[in-house]
Amino acid sequence: MADDWRIRIELEEEHAPGLFERLGFELSDEASELAQELARRRLAVSSDDDEVFVYAGSPAEAQSARAVIDAELRDLGVDATVGPVEHWLEDEERWDDEPPDETWEEEELERGYAPWEVRFSCNSHRAARQLGDGLEQEGYSVERRWRHLIVGAASKEEAEALAARLHGEVEPGGELVWETVPGNPFALFGGLGGSGTPLG
Repeated sequence: MADDWRIRIELEEEHAPGLFERLGFELSDEASELAQELARRRLAVSSDDDEVFVYAGSPAEAQSARAVIDAELRDLGVDATVGPVEHWLEDEERWDDEPPDETWEEEELERGYAPWEVRFSCNSHRAARQLGDGLEQEGYSVERRWRHLIVGAASKEEAEALAARLHGEVEPGGELVWETVPGNPFALFGGLGGSGTPLG
């Protein structure tokens, strides 16, 4: 069974080793009685400076472990903060009391980059200028390259909707472009020597 539940105990760093050792070796009388419910289950315990973590396979086991921890802290006479039972969210790779991580798209937006780009090739420089002007009026950031346009989008969904509406091509944007092709400043457009995709 996966240890998808845990309890975090925060205490002064000097007391953390004492609690860590007590949980791993000899429990006090009160804690031993409470631990009978966990007799068939070995719970993982780890420490990190002034924090001790106890891992369990179910909410019920975690609650039982919490009672044992409270008894040990009373016996040691140590002030500590025992947190609630936390649950590991596999899909998000975080504990449920931790804030969600920013997506790479949000990180790119914070840096001032559009995380997605839509690339358009028009029949003429004039058509590209007209399309670019219209997109800028809609609030899009537009990079103009003769009869080609690179338009920034805040999400893949937004980029795909714009590409479907105006027959463009969706590409990752922002710094991800340079990570994909290090040192390459060139944005490629299909059919540069031909007529391109009719847009205006």
